[in-house]
Amino acid sequence: MTRASDFKHRVRARMRVTGETYTAARAALLASPPPERARHEQQRIVARWFDDGGRLRAIPARRKVRVAVLLEILRRFTPGEVLTEAEIGVRLREVHPDVAFLRRELVGCGYLSRSGGTYRVSTEAPARTATERRELPVWERVWLPEFLAGWASR
Repeated sequence: MTRASDFKHRVRARMRVTGETYTAARAALLASPPPERARHEQQRIVARWFDDGGRLRAIPARRKVRVAVLLEILRRFTPGEVLTEAEIGVRLREVHPDVAFLRRELVGCGYLSRSGGTYRVSTEAPARTATERRELPVWERVWLPEFLAGWASR
């Protein structure tokens, strides 16, 4: 019963984020890779690229790994949160000294949006092409909709 209830929460979270019908959201979740495997891969990447203090050792060159790292950094923010460039810088500096690169990457991936001097943490999952979905970590499809809907564990 609990597993079915959890799955329904995931379906409804996906519906809120994507605007899909229940049937379409359910079908998409059933067709997606198992979350356990995606979670394990994300944990492996985090263990390799972050030290025990939560600082990024280096910025990965491979896009898939870099986006997995950005998803981990995104956990430090709240969906819908509006911050100045200085506030973003303070949070990102806790992770890595190259704040400008991380900020640009977060904007480029659609996790942050910029308007003037303020940044807003996305409340909707970015639209991805089929090619982008293949190039990005599965964890984005598993975790991001729940995070944006407020279901992700913090």
